[in-house]
Amino acid sequence: MSALPKCPKCNSEYTYQDGMLFVCPECAYEWTNEEPQKSDDNTLVIKDAFGNTLKDGDSITVIKDLKVKGSSQVVKVGTKVKNIRLVQEGDHNIDCKIDGIGPMKLKSEFVKKV
Repeated sequence: MSALPKCPKCNSEYTYQDGMLFVCPECAYEWTNEEPQKSDDNTLVIKDAFGNTLKDGDSITVIKDLKVKGSSQVVKVGTKVKNIRLVQEGDHNIDCKIDGIGPMKLKSEFVKKV
């Protein structure tokens, strides 16, 4: 009996190792041993553009000019945002309120933890 881990995506027990990767033949998911396994308590792990883990209440800085959809406003580089809230639904994973603009949703790849 082998000690190969179950697939983190579909929980299949029929995984096999291909070099440094583990492969699931049922859902075709590939992962390495270094990848964190999904925990049962559904904790949300979101990282900024530099790999720092973000959590609710953190302060962040915008690292790229971002156009505000439906408006002529722009969130400038270096804009500091306080008290963020992490969300799971949709393609944006940060809810926040930016001074002078109002409530917004941001992607974590365009921010840096302060």
